[in-house]
Amino acid sequence: MRNDHEAVVVEQHVHRDDVGARMGMWLFLFTEVLLFGGMFLVYAVYRYQHTNDFRLAAMELNTGIGTLNTIILLTSSLTVALAIAAIQKKNKFLSILLLSVTILFAFMFMVNKYFEWSAKFEHGIYPGSEELLNRSNGQILFFGLYYVMTGLHGLHVIIGVVILLFILVFIIRDKVTFDNYVKLENAGLYWHLVDLIWIFLFPLFYLIQ
Repeated sequence: MRNDHEAVVVEQHVHRDDVGARMGMWLFLFTEVLLFGGMFLVYAVYRYQHTNDFRLAAMELNTGIGTLNTIILLTSSLTVALAIAAIQKKNKFLSILLLSVTILFAFMFMVNKYFEWSAKFEHGIYPGSEELLNRSNGQILFFGLYYVMTGLHGLHVIIGVVILLFILVFIIRDKVTFDNYVKLENAGLYWHLVDLIWIFLFPLFYLIQ
C-alpha cells in the first residue's frame, strides 16, 4: 500500500514537472515572437516608406535558394513532429532516425545560407561596404534588415541544432522515452518556431519584387 502511495506521489511530481516545462517553453516562445514581431513591424514601416527601393533590392536576392530553404525547413518541421510521434509509439530507432534527418536538414539550410551570403559579400553588398553605401537609403535599409533578421534567424537555427543534438543523445541513452518525452516535445516546439519565422521572412525578402 505504501509503495502504491509513493508511486502516485512520484507520478504526480513528474506530471507537475512536465506541465512546468511546457509552460516555461511556451513563455519563452512568446518572448521570441515578440522579438521578431517587433522586427517585422520595423520592416513594414520602412517598406512603406521605401517601397520601390525595397522591390529593387529584393530582386538581387536568390529566390531559388530561398525557396529551397523554405522546403527544407518545412520538411524538417515534419520530421521532428514524426520523431515525437515515433517515441510516443515506443519506436526508439525511428525517432532517432527522424531526429537525425531533422538535424541534417538544418545543416543543409545553413550551408545554403552560407553560399547565399558569400555571393552577396563577393559582390560587395554587406553592411558598411562602399558598394552598399553608394546606394539609396531604402536599399541600405533593406539589406541592413536582411542581414540582421536572417542572421538572427540563422543563430536560432544553430541553437536549435545544438538542442536537437542533446535530445538525440538523451533518446539514445534512454533519458527521453515513450513516457518521458517532454524534452523532445519542447525541442520540437522550438524548431517549429524557427520554421514559422522563416515562413514570414521568405516572402518579405524574396517575393516582394
